[in-house]
Amino acid sequence: MNRREFIGTAAALTAAPLSPAYGDPAGRPKKSVMYAMLPGSLSIEDRFRLARDVGFEGVECGPVGSEARATELRRAAEKAGIPIQSVIYGGWDAPLSDPNPAVVAKGIANAKSAMQDAKWMGAEDILLVPAVVTAKVRYQEAYERSQKNVRALIPTAEKLDILICIEEVWNNFLLSPMEFAHYIDSFRSPHVQAYFDVGNVVTFGWPEDWIRTLGKRIKKVHLKDYKGGPGLFGGNKGSFVMLREGSINWPEVRKAFAEIGYTGYMNTELGGGDEAYLRDVSARVDKILAGE
Repeated sequence: MNRREFIGTAAALTAAPLSPAYGDPAGRPKKSVMYAMLPGSLSIEDRFRLARDVGFEGVECGPVGSEARATELRRAAEKAGIPIQSVIYGGWDAPLSDPNPAVVAKGIANAKSAMQDAKWMGAEDILLVPAVVTAKVRYQEAYERSQKNVRALIPTAEKLDILICIEEVWNNFLLSPMEFAHYIDSFRSPHVQAYFDVGNVVTFGWPEDWIRTLGKRIKKVHLKDYKGGPGLFGGNKGSFVMLREGSINWPEVRKAFAEIGYTGYMNTELGGGDEAYLRDVSARVDKILAGE
């Protein structure tokens, strides 16, 4: 990062983007569940109905690559009275940072397809993992290639009015909140924002710090817990656990979200289960939202 970029980043970190977070204007974030967490033995409509009945207010689906399938899901969700609000695309199978042009072309095509799925489903965004740093893909290469290729997706996002929400994951990339913020700001587009996963940063940071730094760039949230940490010297050899059973300071996390005015969807990213299990997960999210 050169001096001009650093100054630009510092300014961006003190000025919130103009676009507001999605959600309830009254100030309460909305609870959402991944479609994959709902019992596969149920019909499509019954899966959505169960999500609503146990207290969730939205569902996050995966990409389907078919207008017929996407429309089927949307209609079932509408009939059950709960929206599909996000599409969790990812991008691990064809990273936009790959040195092979054929892999990148596949990744761009897949991301565009996921955005079209999101439009058909009535969702607001796709989740995108933009790069993977490896022994053969240097950090700088991953940064520059992914920037170039995410920019290639922006015209589609604008046309469909779908957000590209970049997530921080265990991909050896975007390892600090300031860098994550700078990466988002570098696109200078309201259609490229942040998807913040609370559990993913615990092994090397504090979620509440990341939330306060990213601020209103955060448009979607994944909820999961991690036991071990926080931080590199906090006993980071741990594992993902059930919500409110790990090392995350949930009252402080909730306070940080309130400070940045986040009222969007908080999506549970956990293993699936039956109705009793899902009711328990929903109740745990209620406690998090209550600051407990």
